[in-house]
Amino acid sequence: MMNVHELAKACGFTYFSGANAEARPVCGAYCCDLLSWVIGRAGDEDALVTVMSNTNVMAVAVMADLPCVILSEGVKPDERALEKAIENDIIVLSSPDPTYATAVKIYEVLKSV
Repeated sequence: MMNVHELAKACGFTYFSGANAEARPVCGAYCCDLLSWVIGRAGDEDALVTVMSNTNVMAVAVMADLPCVILSEGVKPDERALEKAIENDIIVLSSPDPTYATAVKIYEVLKSV
């Protein structure tokens, strides 16, 4: 098992927020853009991988108690989403890769531990 900061470094993700936040464990990734679906199905040690970048994503991260949000495809959070992430100590990362490739990279890194 590794924590969010170790995962971010191993995968080459960049930070939008939370670079100094406490790093929680990450055991997998949950890839979904249907936020109501994420709330009921993502595990509390899953990184959320999504292209959605608004405040609702940050609310879901809090409600589902997720360790981090990874925005795939080079997506950047909008200003309000970033403010909410900072207010709620949510680690928000960016991957330049498509969602599937991002998830595969996470899988490969986590299985090597």
